[in-house]
Amino acid sequence: MSGIFDETFHVLCTISLAKYQNICILQFLTKSLSDRNRSLYFYDLYRPMRSMLFGQQWMLRRRMGYSDPTSGRDLLGNRSLCFIFICAFGLVTLLQQILYGKNYIKSAQQFSRLKGDETGNWTGPVNFLDDGSLKPARNGKKRYLDSYDGSYDYNSTACKELRQEIMDVKVLTMVKTSELFERWRNLQVCKWQQNMVETNNFKMSLSRCCNAPSFLFTTKRNTPAGTKLRYEVDTSGILPITTEVFKMFPDDMPYSKSQFKKCAVVGNGGIIKNSKCGKEIDSADFVFRCNIPPISEKYSADVGSKTDLVTINPSIITERFQKLEKWRRPFYEVLQNYENSSVVLPAFYNTRNTDVSFRVKYMLDDFDSQRGVFFFHPQYLLNVQRFWGVQGVRAKRLSSGLMLVTAAMELCEEVHLYGFWAFPMNPSGIFITHHYYDNVKPRPGFHAMPHEIFNFLHMHTRGILHVHSGACT
Repeated sequence: MSGIFDETFHVLCTISLAKYQNICILQFLTKSLSDRNRSLYFYDLYRPMRSMLFGQQWMLRRRMGYSDPTSGRDLLGNRSLCFIFICAFGLVTLLQQILYGKNYIKSAQQFSRLKGDETGNWTGPVNFLDDGSLKPARNGKKRYLDSYDGSYDYNSTACKELRQEIMDVKVLTMVKTSELFERWRNLQVCKWQQNMVETNNFKMSLSRCCNAPSFLFTTKRNTPAGTKLRYEVDTSGILPITTEVFKMFPDDMPYSKSQFKKCAVVGNGGIIKNSKCGKEIDSADFVFRCNIPPISEKYSADVGSKTDLVTINPSIITERFQKLEKWRRPFYEVLQNYENSSVVLPAFYNTRNTDVSFRVKYMLDDFDSQRGVFFFHPQYLLNVQRFWGVQGVRAKRLSSGLMLVTAAMELCEEVHLYGFWAFPMNPSGIFITHHYYDNVKPRPGFHAMPHEIFNFLHMHTRGILHVHSGACT
């Protein structure tokens, strides 16, 4: 009975293919037949379909002894695809070699963990010759830093080679994170020294694009009354600078070019936990902090307590202090932990930030506070976004830390970074919390933190700023 049923369907399919152009009956078969029967029917259906496509000419050629023309064609197609794939792979490899340097293909040649005597395990004799160059291993490869008992000179041959290994990584995706960490660890044996040529060139680039000494904050000088201020993100939104708004601006920028000798920009990364960098941070001439982090006695040994300028993200005021509609005094008491530091807010990032940011100013005036309240100039932030976009940092929003580092590079002669890290492990491979005070992750896709830190590592290597990623002595 099933055989008759199957033959009936076969005839139906053959007729329907010609009459209804394969549509209705194929849909019915797809829904009705089991997977096994469906595959058998589709194989049987292929023959009449192919006959209709190629016509009687193909059938005649088959009777005359010619083989199926599609069989060789399929094989040739597979060979062609294989050949194209090999050529594409070779072309990509060649481009990587040209663009990213000789060390891209030879990944882990110098930094991979080798067996036996060549393992870089930070023990045993120092692998440097008397002139400071790296001692070659028996296999001809360079041996890296089995141990060290102090800092090597910045301009030694060894340190130049170690710095070059960092600079050879042109983009973050070129090497594994573990390999980048190993290169960074190896570089720590070299005493950091500011490269004045590189630093001045970087400062000059920032001055041309951003000019923090003139446009970091909105002031009465750069934003006169009666003008219209365009928002950073909501570019269609325009804020008229009325007399009331104008009164909230300082007369001029409170800071000038290279005003401070040594500055510390303190991030909130978990890498600063147990670093004992508090005293070193507090010894800086000017200290920047991000988003009113806790600096109580519980944390001060690692992060210090001195603060000269701290950013406040309006979202913090909205979420933690109810937009200052009721929780005014709790917010005021939090700010008291920062003594006489000034605060800065991105009031003109978008229209939602403006009202909340202005409330901070009004609240501090009501409490007769002498604390300075400043607002980032939207054009400055827009220029900073473009500047770092050229450096490969492309994100919906730059982090507050990157904004402060950018400003510090123009306001300070020497910049030191603490608590800046964007990876779940420290350079030694030990898991760390996202912040030194909690493990709350940022909103996915909002910041490009790994790319920001990657740029800082390059700047450290070039002698532009100093990234502190370990314990302070």
